[in-house]
Amino acid sequence: MTRSETAALYPAHLATLEMRAAEALRRCQRDHLVVPSGTLHLRAFDDLEYPYAVNPQFKAWLPLTDAPGSWLVVTPGRRPKLVFLQPQDYWHAVPDAPSGYWAEQFEIAVIRNPEDALAQLPADASRCAILGEAQSALGDFVPDNPPEAIAYLEYHRAFKTPYEIAMMAAANRTAVRGHRAALRAFRAGSGEFGIHLAYCQATGQDVNALPYGNIIALNRHAAILHYMTQERLPPKSLRSFLIDAGADHGGYAADVTRTYSAQDDDFAALIAAVDSAQQSLAARVRPGLDYRQLHLDAHLALAGVLREAGVLRVGAEEAVARGVSRAFFPHGLGHGIGLQVHDVAGFAASDAGGTLDKPDGHPFLRLTRTLEPGMVVTIEPGVYFIDMLLDQIKADGCADAVDWDRVEDFRPCGGIRIEDDVACTEDAPINLTREAFAEG
Repeated sequence: MTRSETAALYPAHLATLEMRAAEALRRCQRDHLVVPSGTLHLRAFDDLEYPYAVNPQFKAWLPLTDAPGSWLVVTPGRRPKLVFLQPQDYWHAVPDAPSGYWAEQFEIAVIRNPEDALAQLPADASRCAILGEAQSALGDFVPDNPPEAIAYLEYHRAFKTPYEIAMMAAANRTAVRGHRAALRAFRAGSGEFGIHLAYCQATGQDVNALPYGNIIALNRHAAILHYMTQERLPPKSLRSFLIDAGADHGGYAADVTRTYSAQDDDFAALIAAVDSAQQSLAARVRPGLDYRQLHLDAHLALAGVLREAGVLRVGAEEAVARGVSRAFFPHGLGHGIGLQVHDVAGFAASDAGGTLDKPDGHPFLRLTRTLEPGMVVTIEPGVYFIDMLLDQIKADGCADAVDWDRVEDFRPCGGIRIEDDVACTEDAPINLTREAFAEG
């Protein structure tokens, strides 16, 4: 989708947000939605600042991800207002004045000093729902995050507009560009840090711009689920490569994982089997499907993969019933994704609050809602050979369920994870990640 086509989708996206804002204000009995973009603040006992991260409630409205000290005001029946801080500064780069397809939809007031925003905000702060973090407070405008408004807005953020899905598709295209560069670096013999640098170069995004820290894991490091150490030198023998790395586009995230073997061997065959199971699970993203059930079905599918590979001595059903599958697949199948990598309200029972419980024995699942059109979720099954979890199998009296010689064959490779971002529609799902890879 071209930039002009994405721009054409923006007015409808904004109209949807305005309707949601009006209902959120009705629920908390306020007149205005006021959203600070967030501020820079100093590290403890230091004169250096933490990296700036924009308020997700702010970037939901407009693709500004580097505008600290700015404010958004939404009043039903009026044009939304952006109070944009463009300071006079010779120490730092000053942001350009707002422009582009989205800017014409806003009343824009440019200010030079943070406190100048007070003259542009509503007269009575008590009539405002102020959504943000505590350090964004300015005068009487102290973020109070009314629970009724937050619950409503976050619940409905799961339903992406066509504009948002287009933004996420663009983020996936950027991520795929990085993944291809990372694979080339791996094949050339680079170490983890070198692969990371190749990824950043290809995406044009560094650690502060990426939606999360890159997981670049060679060999046994792939058994550490959130491995981010990035050793500088390559191992003496390259066996495997797991990369979990995303990208940002206008405030929207991509979250993509792939695993590769250095050889055409049994581990490569195991990767292919996990990939096939992952694609089958992704194809089931349909309206009305309880994501919890899809997670449980993933355990059955992966246990079948391990049985076929000779790792399990028992059938898939028995492996799941005895809890053995959880040692090889210890995390959740996936999560919602959008403005945040792990998007909010994954457990929300309704837009008024409440919680949908996780299945017993599956504490790390991040999404328990029933899928509906507009939701975008990750599908990321994995198989790992993690020492402490393998030891737990033995401690639980289930050692007979595993071929330990076969485990030793795979242990040096660490593990496998395959992850795509998948949009639920009224019909067949849209796999944003596979489409990006298919574009070449």
